[in-house]
Amino acid sequence: MAEEVPIALSYDGATHAVLMATPDDLEDFALGFSYTEGIITAAAEIAELAVVCVADGIVLRMWLNGDRSDAFAARRRRFVGPAGCGMCGLESLAEANRAIPMASHGLQVSRHDIAEAVAALPARQQLNMQTRAVHAAAFWEPAGGLVLREDVGRHNALDKLAGALLRRGQSAAVGIIVLSSRISIELVQKAAMIGAPIIVGVSAPTALAVRIAEVAGLTLVGIARDDGFEVFTHPERITRYW
Repeated sequence: MAEEVPIALSYDGATHAVLMATPDDLEDFALGFSYTEGIITAAAEIAELAVVCVADGIVLRMWLNGDRSDAFAARRRRFVGPAGCGMCGLESLAEANRAIPMASHGLQVSRHDIAEAVAALPARQQLNMQTRAVHAAAFWEPAGGLVLREDVGRHNALDKLAGALLRRGQSAAVGIIVLSSRISIELVQKAAMIGAPIIVGVSAPTALAVRIAEVAGLTLVGIARDDGFEVFTHPERITRYW
């Protein structure tokens, strides 16, 4: 069975978020959550990171560098949510509709590229093969293979992937984000924060996710299966050729 553990993310001695998550790739999780939530803009802005096991779960203790620490203190909020929630604990409606970066327009992929990226997903989902209970978020690029992270929460999996890419110095702008889940608004927001121009999900997107992707210039592909896929926004990045 998949493990589900309370994970607290602490910055400068104060708990900022508590999420139910799979206790794997936790340094990636800490880094990726910090980045997709706008707490940091670069890995070097975390001066120290420690994974601390406590009686009730795990604490990811981070200390921010000076200027970033001051900026975070000005916007601190408490965030508590279950595994299925990517936005619980927000203090205002405006935070749910936060501004996100516009996607770059340099990448073009073929229908074959999308099919190959989706086909590569199942074999790399090692934890899901054992448990049938976790989501995956992966980054695929034509020449670079697949980077994949898994978690009981779909947004946690994407945060772990974001952290893995940041640690590698790998740009999300040159490939495809592939998700094993439905595409909801927080996944679009997080993908946009890491600069991904194309999101592909094996299930359908929500209506709000489509609207946000359209405004942000993201190409959103859903219902990606063996027999094809549907393009919901910005089809110009997908060539008509295989």
